[in-house]
Amino acid sequence: MVKYNADNLNDVFSVLSDPTRRSIIEQLSNGERSVQELAEPFDMSLPAISKHLKVLENAGLVTHRKEGRYRYYSIQPDAMDGACEWMETLKQVWAKFEGMFCCSKNKKQ
Repeated sequence: MVKYNADNLNDVFSVLSDPTRRSIIEQLSNGERSVQELAEPFDMSLPAISKHLKVLENAGLVTHRKEGRYRYYSIQPDAMDGACEWMETLKQVWAKFEGMFCCSKNKKQ
């Protein structure tokens, strides 16, 4: 049985629709990074990167810790569980339809 929250699912997909945020997630997949490190590949200000990080954090995809005046971000490991479960269910449904389509296509030949 799929255990996902529809609101959370909408938030996750909405947040990940932005290419900058997807890139940030990819960077964080290699481990914890400071805001400055995360900003390096982008042609944008630190406040702009911080806004993206806040959106990711509000969706529960990342978390941060403070060390002095620096913030270090990391991926929240189970944040994508609901979305992954939903996608797996969708994949199974899609496979059924694909099987039905392929079978009916073969019958016509």
